[in-house]
Amino acid sequence: MAKPENIYGLHTVHALLTHHPEHVLELFVLNSREDERLQAIIQLAKQFGLAVQAVSREKLDQMAANSQHQGVVARARSHTPLNENDLAQLLKSLKEPAFLLVLDNITDPHNLGACLRTAEAVGVHAVIAPRDKSAALTPVARKTASGAAEVLPFIQVTNLARTLKQLADEGVWCVGTTLTPEAKSIYDVDLKGSLAIVMGAEGAGMRRLTKEHCDTLTYIPMQGSVQSLNVSVATGIALYEAFRQRRG
Repeated sequence: MAKPENIYGLHTVHALLTHHPEHVLELFVLNSREDERLQAIIQLAKQFGLAVQAVSREKLDQMAANSQHQGVVARARSHTPLNENDLAQLLKSLKEPAFLLVLDNITDPHNLGACLRTAEAVGVHAVIAPRDKSAALTPVARKTASGAAEVLPFIQVTNLARTLKQLADEGVWCVGTTLTPEAKSIYDVDLKGSLAIVMGAEGAGMRRLTKEHCDTLTYIPMQGSVQSLNVSVATGIALYEAFRQRRG
């Protein structure tokens, strides 16, 4: 059995208790903090019969590996990532055009968490990433996602190129972001149908096979002197352009 994880942060723990209380084993809260947000989490935990321990800041710092825990840590069952079979089931269950985010070469858990947060905000149905050489849904990523990781499916696949081909076979249009000359401005691309936006890491971008399995390539216009945007910022721009088009 996998070792339990320490999940921390007000939004993250509240979302975990709201959507997956069965995953929480125990709750630890700062003994000198009594604000409304923390009290709401404590009351929620007690509703599910969970033990709540008031502990020192030093104890919480240790449990959260000195990250910003905001006065609360939940000891929870280890997260089990979804896989290709879950993706197939999700696509079958949708009653509207698919809206997916694919992350290739994203290794920083902070960037993963930030991408999840934006994706959930615009109504993305799932986030897809390779299982190897990519950031996993760690406590750091979940804290950065600010609760989005507890409600948005995160799917790790063995072969991303094969998954993109499967998406194409299901009628999902795969739009990759790049800086190559053949790319079109993202503002000139139709993003309204079944869609997967594919993002690569800063600098390295998407891997060759990933790029080859995209139906079209786009770029984000920039006027300043910087060469590239942080991947979570670029993801936000791309997702919100799709969100704008799909709303209207």
